[in-house]
Amino acid sequence: MSVQETTDAAVRDLADVSPRRGRARSWGARAVIGVPFGWLLLFFLIPFGIVFLISLGTYAFGQPPYEPAFRWEGWRPVWQGSFDNYVFLTTDSLYVNAYLGSVLIAGGATVLCLLVAWPMAWVIARAEPRWRNILLMLVILPFWTSSLLRIYALMGMLRQGGIINSVLLWSGIIDSPIQMLQTDFAVYLTIVFTYLPLMVLPLYSTLEKLDGALLEAAADLGARGWQTFWTVTLPLSLPGIVAGCLLVFIPAVGEFVIPNLVGAQDSPMIGDVLWREYFNNRDWPVASAVAIVMLVLLVVPFMLLRNSSALKGEA
Repeated sequence: MSVQETTDAAVRDLADVSPRRGRARSWGARAVIGVPFGWLLLFFLIPFGIVFLISLGTYAFGQPPYEPAFRWEGWRPVWQGSFDNYVFLTTDSLYVNAYLGSVLIAGGATVLCLLVAWPMAWVIARAEPRWRNILLMLVILPFWTSSLLRIYALMGMLRQGGIINSVLLWSGIIDSPIQMLQTDFAVYLTIVFTYLPLMVLPLYSTLEKLDGALLEAAADLGARGWQTFWTVTLPLSLPGIVAGCLLVFIPAVGEFVIPNLVGAQDSPMIGDVLWREYFNNRDWPVASAVAIVMLVLLVVPFMLLRNSSALKGEA
């Protein structure tokens, strides 16, 4: 066999192998992508669909305590549901106030969390490498204990006979114990105390990658410290700020344990209202409607924000 024939045979073999390799890689990529999609389908979309169907039903005394949106006549589904539960949510001030209160409390706590976490993340990012891991460990360490235990520990500090009131009484700053539990102040403080690591870590990840040469260049050009912060440091840390705010705000809106333990009873958050509808009133359709509306109020704005950011990035 000549050299030319050998070369032609090798080229034909490569031509036969390349499509097979391409198909194998395509199937491998589909499998990798299919795993998270399958996970979302099984543990999010299907439960979401079930809850949505329950929200279209009507309350009934029995087990389960509702009439489904569809009834079956043989193999034919017959519609008997309605959107009355969603209309009911707009007519009762309890749910409207709970939604607004949850958004305001979660938003305020997120801002406070950001104000506390940003300096912490900056100090950790600019610390020497030998201290950086230790400081990160101190931030992550509270996650190694139950959040419920941390909340009870904070309740012990905030109660009228707790350490905070005892120190204030001993120092003469106050004459009688301050009521801190069962107030909005306690809710804000507990949310910040609980979710602070979720704000620090994304900020640290962003600030740690910040090029120090940019800060030096700004100083060489005559920028003062606050000017460097507003024009260089803060804009470059925006990805970490957005990620941290989302990680804190989204779970804080639907928080149930914190407002139930330390919050005032006359200003319930939507998580507490949801619990009462499911387990106290056993009105599953209304409770499901509350959950669906809360999810829509959270997801839709962030999807629009994400699409807007993507369009700006393409432009």
